[in-house]
Amino acid sequence: MIEIFTDGGCIGNPGPGGWAYVLTHGTDQKQAYGAEPNTTNNRMELTAVIQALSEARAIDAALPVAVHTDSQYVKNGITTWIHTWKRNGWRTASKQPVKNQEYWVRLDELVQQLNVSWHWVKGHSGNPLNELCDQLVHKGIQSLSV
Repeated sequence: MIEIFTDGGCIGNPGPGGWAYVLTHGTDQKQAYGAEPNTTNNRMELTAVIQALSEARAIDAALPVAVHTDSQYVKNGITTWIHTWKRNGWRTASKQPVKNQEYWVRLDELVQQLNVSWHWVKGHSGNPLNELCDQLVHKGIQSLSV
C-alpha cells in the first residue's frame, strides 16, 4: 500500500501559495513541495494531491493508495461532486462553470488509473504527517521570496 498525506495553502487567497505531500511505501518515505506566486488555497490543495498521485502511479499503479487530506473541498469534490459536474458538462448545479476544472480533470484522470481511497483528517490537530505537510507548504511559500 502507498499512503499519502497532502496539504496546500496560501498567504492571502489569492496570493503566494504552496503545496506538499508525504508519501510512504513500505519503509520508504518521499516528501515533496512546491509553490506558485499567485494562486488560491483550493488550487494548492488540488496540486498537492495531483503531484502525490503522479508519484504513486510512477511507483506502482497496481498498489492501493490511501490519500489523507485536510481539505473537504478535495475529498468531497473527487468522491461526490465530480460525478454531477461531469454529467452536467463541467457545470455546477447552478449552471456555473466548475472552478479549477483543469485541476479536477487531471485529478480524475489519475484516480481512474489507481485504486484510491480517500480519508479526511482534521488539520492542525496533531497528526504528525499532516503537520509535516503543513510545514512543507510554508517552506514552499518561503522559497518564493528567496
